[in-house]
Amino acid sequence: MTVTKRLFDIGFALLILPVVGGIALVVLVALALTQGRPFFYAAERMRSPTEAFRLWKFRTMTVVAADSGVSGADKAGRITPVGRVLRRFRLDELPQLWNILRGDISFVGPRPPLRAYVERFPDIYAEVLKSRPGVTGLASIHYHRHEEWLLARSRSAEETDRIYCRRCIPAKARLDLIYARQASVCFDLRLIGRTIARMVS
Repeated sequence: MTVTKRLFDIGFALLILPVVGGIALVVLVALALTQGRPFFYAAERMRSPTEAFRLWKFRTMTVVAADSGVSGADKAGRITPVGRVLRRFRLDELPQLWNILRGDISFVGPRPPLRAYVERFPDIYAEVLKSRPGVTGLASIHYHRHEEWLLARSRSAEETDRIYCRRCIPAKARLDLIYARQASVCFDLRLIGRTIARMVS
């Protein structure tokens, strides 16, 4: 990640911190009143082919002893009512402002993948993860809803994994590599603006 991009991330994060903090407080109250603790969900993600970190989100699903892989229709029954609202407006991702300030991720970049997929597709992620992962990005904006539609058709964890590997990973990687070739602060601002527009539309 370039110095300019890192400075932009820190500056923009500090600028929006009061607003994000206020919204996060409302979310915490809603979680406390409806589903209780734990309020947060931390999952291992990769910021490079060899470096892992803990990605933070507000918890939107019921807790189970073992959980792995991406979320498909096989996990839909575990999404809580308030969790469904948080996911709809991407408010579950507000705690990732902490990950941005730490330098784990950027505002814009490829979504940070699970270790299992990085290990299964090393050639793809060796290229994708040359860019610092982000909260939003070209693939998030242009492919997220189609990915949800594809995974909603699955009825088991195995089918979800098969669809994600065959259809989603290659498509998102192509978009992530387009972003890498055009990356700039101005382009990041455009993508952030489009993400906000989608959230409120």
